[in-house]
Amino acid sequence: MAKLNKVFLMGNLTRDPELRYTPSGTAIASFGIAINRTWSGPDGEKKEEVCYVDINMFGRRAEVINEYFSKGNPIFIEGRLQFQQWETKDGQKRNALRVVAEDFQFIGGKTKKDEGPSFPEAVGPNDVNEEEIPF
Repeated sequence: MAKLNKVFLMGNLTRDPELRYTPSGTAIASFGIAINRTWSGPDGEKKEEVCYVDINMFGRRAEVINEYFSKGNPIFIEGRLQFQQWETKDGQKRNALRVVAEDFQFIGGKTKKDEGPSFPEAVGPNDVNEEEIPF
């Protein structure tokens, strides 16, 4: 039987990413995203619901998320579902379904501090001084 655990999500960060490191030095960014869904009911009335998802990102990508993203920024996430179970100190059983992000895409063009585009701007042929070209 074939198995597949893959998710694609696009939404807005619900809080600033929280960056921490494992004892071995691996970066972990934890953040949440909100995904809005709108539809029309049978009576034609417009309805909306929001799905909140907790995300964990590891490695260098976690550091990039922490550097460039903040609450409200749009993001595209590609990853997998992970189910976690634990018991609290007072004996209550808890569980959570999270997404472990494996990749992401910037959506929009401003950095965390709105300092300008997060991608290099295109350079036109008239923007280059030919004397500055080394060859």
